[in-house]
Amino acid sequence: MSRGQLKLFSGSAHPALTAEIAEFLGVPIGHARLQRFPDTECSFQIDENIRGTDVFIIQPTCADVDRNLIELCVMIDAFRRSSASRITAVVPYYGYARQDRKDKPRVPISAKLVANLLSAAGTNRVLTMDLHKAQIQGFFDIPVDHLFAAPVIIDYCSRLNIPDLTIVSPDAGGAERARAYAKRLGADLAIVDKRRSDDGTAEVMNVIGDVSGRTCILQDDIIDTAGTIVKAANALKANGAGRVFACAVHGVLSGPAMERLEAAPIEQVIITNTIPLLGERAKCCPKIRQLSVARLLGQAIRSIHEETSVSSLFV
Repeated sequence: MSRGQLKLFSGSAHPALTAEIAEFLGVPIGHARLQRFPDTECSFQIDENIRGTDVFIIQPTCADVDRNLIELCVMIDAFRRSSASRITAVVPYYGYARQDRKDKPRVPISAKLVANLLSAAGTNRVLTMDLHKAQIQGFFDIPVDHLFAAPVIIDYCSRLNIPDLTIVSPDAGGAERARAYAKRLGADLAIVDKRRSDDGTAEVMNVIGDVSGRTCILQDDIIDTAGTIVKAANALKANGAGRVFACAVHGVLSGPAMERLEAAPIEQVIITNTIPLLGERAKCCPKIRQLSVARLLGQAIRSIHEETSVSSLFV
């Protein structure tokens, strides 16, 4: 079934990533006006004919999360009412993904609520990357293409040519993901056993696996305030690790994250550009190494548009 011409549009959350994807695909970024009323309400108007076209909207729901989420929904509604053939929300970072279950009494399942919002706005398909929990795909009643940044990060780590390498999960929940990285890199695996206290801070208990004298790469999906990753790094050093690196797909880096990372015994923090680096401190930090996932997202967008396999990107 023909979906018409591929059209790429950008929200205000990460225009630089959209520009990279557009360059890879060899298509222009669509013309639209995205503005704010004095009371911060979102105003959006499409400045070209998109009737019968295959529209892709690039908008990670990163900080300011609520602002960017509503902006995405407003854009989707405009394209739906303008008779686009199909609307794909490209959400490299899916906000609220950590609120995916009722882990305490009387709390929302916000990840499901966001899925409902996107569907109600008129989204036909979602393209996202490294969800906090893969089962969030099941919160949608529309197709979800779930990409992984592992090929980009593993390629970079392999080019570092690190001997005596151990991939470390900073908690038990990430062990499966760390094991996959270790297998691809031919590295050993270790796990930091962590217990959270009542106020939400992370208390490291012990390291499972031999890290003495080895170069360790802590692997996680998100670095937010960096409390977990820094305490894990300290635990590795206390257990005799030689060098410590950290990698994550989504560099949220909120609150005291930069201060903690700068003071931590971590040589390099490897993240991707699913989220833009916010603040001069993060942009200028010599420890931060940001890798681009624009090519991977671009390949997936092309596959969706041409109705070919997206999963073949990871074979």
